[in-house]
Amino acid sequence: MMARNIALTWLPAQRRMTLGLAALGLLAAPALADVKAGVDAWSAGDFSRAVVEWQEPAAAGDADALFNLAQAYRLGRGVEVDSARARKLYEEAAARGHVKAADNYGLMLFQEGEQEKAMPLIRAAADRGDPRAQYVLGLSHFNADYAPRDWVRAYALMTLASGSGLPQARDALVQMDKYVPAQQRSQAQALARQLEADA
Repeated sequence: MMARNIALTWLPAQRRMTLGLAALGLLAAPALADVKAGVDAWSAGDFSRAVVEWQEPAAAGDADALFNLAQAYRLGRGVEVDSARARKLYEEAAARGHVKAADNYGLMLFQEGEQEKAMPLIRAAADRGDPRAQYVLGLSHFNADYAPRDWVRAYALMTLASGSGLPQARDALVQMDKYVPAQQRSQAQALARQLEADA
């Protein structure tokens, strides 16, 4: 490294600066450019190119690239559907702090029968306002499956999920109306407003 610094000292100052900036660009730009290029390709409907663009940054641990690849494998866009691969990629991205990856990972765990492992992730996603997680947690509280029975919270969560446009939540509310007393439904409306504000 020392020899390289000495060798560059004979270059004019402007040329040294240009080389230095170019070297920094080579270190910082590829991962960001590849993820962005992949997003642009995905938006244009070129899913195969998007997947190619995300491969290298994902291998380097870029959380956004990992999440994007997980989406591609889950949806079968640009690659064959591979739920196991999607799950692994969501888990890696979540471990690197990607919130949406954590939400999707929790929902996949729940759907695949690992409810106990999924519930902390489901609760966190519901707290952030994810309607799918609110739906799952609402059902869990209503049925006392993987969460304590709490019809007020169940109804509040289902109200929020329904308000976000989740059709199965609207249907669940219709079913809940047959069991949840009017007073608890009223309490649930106040709790729903509080949960929404907290999210």
